[in-house]
Amino acid sequence: MEFNWEVLLRPESLIALGTLTLLEIILGIDNILFISIISERLPVEQRPKARVTGLALALIFRLLLLMMISWLVHFTDPLFTLFEIPFSGRDLILLGGGIFLLVKTISEIHHKTDGHAGTNGKTAKPRSFMSVITMIVLIDMVFSFDSILTAVGMVSELVIMISAVVVSMIVMLVFVNKISKIINDHPSIQMLALSFLILIAFVLILDGLHQHIERGYVYFALFFSLLVEVLNIRSNRKSVKTEITEP
Repeated sequence: MEFNWEVLLRPESLIALGTLTLLEIILGIDNILFISIISERLPVEQRPKARVTGLALALIFRLLLLMMISWLVHFTDPLFTLFEIPFSGRDLILLGGGIFLLVKTISEIHHKTDGHAGTNGKTAKPRSFMSVITMIVLIDMVFSFDSILTAVGMVSELVIMISAVVVSMIVMLVFVNKISKIINDHPSIQMLALSFLILIAFVLILDGLHQHIERGYVYFALFFSLLVEVLNIRSNRKSVKTEITEP
């Protein structure tokens, strides 16, 4: 693929750039949710740094993969067949990433429902900064492969892919701390985000088994559930204000 900045001046390239950027932002939602939730296990002063570091690493992974685009295209070639299912490098990464995300999300749900207490009744210790970053890096790798392979399937110009990835990551870097605050300030939204990550984990596992599920349906379910929860929160606030003002 040629790297030519003049390509961006074409009207059709601008349309492709806008479409791909929007898609990259949507595909990055699950990454933001995981980073927001896992970073909460850090001391308060370290959380913003962990979120920004996590997204910065995601950007680096995506750019490195784009630089190896010729190698990445062959990453979908079958390596072996098991139970009549051909497995490629991409399939193995999606399977491993989906299982890892599933285990970590269930662990976080267990952590939340236990009231941040361990089995011996003592408060769970915060995670170290490096352990959180390590988990974020592992998930970044999975989501980066998914994101870049989607980009390769949409456009053929490397410069459009790179521009879309950089712009989408800048947008997410700007809003990640605000999104994290909303998620962590509302336990119901936090549990909704964890449930969504379980759904994404199953989607990744099924993708690795060649059972594709359209992401549009999954994201629609998320946004619809989120809208209902926001309306519910506003309704509860209004009810509380009414009770306070009544004699």
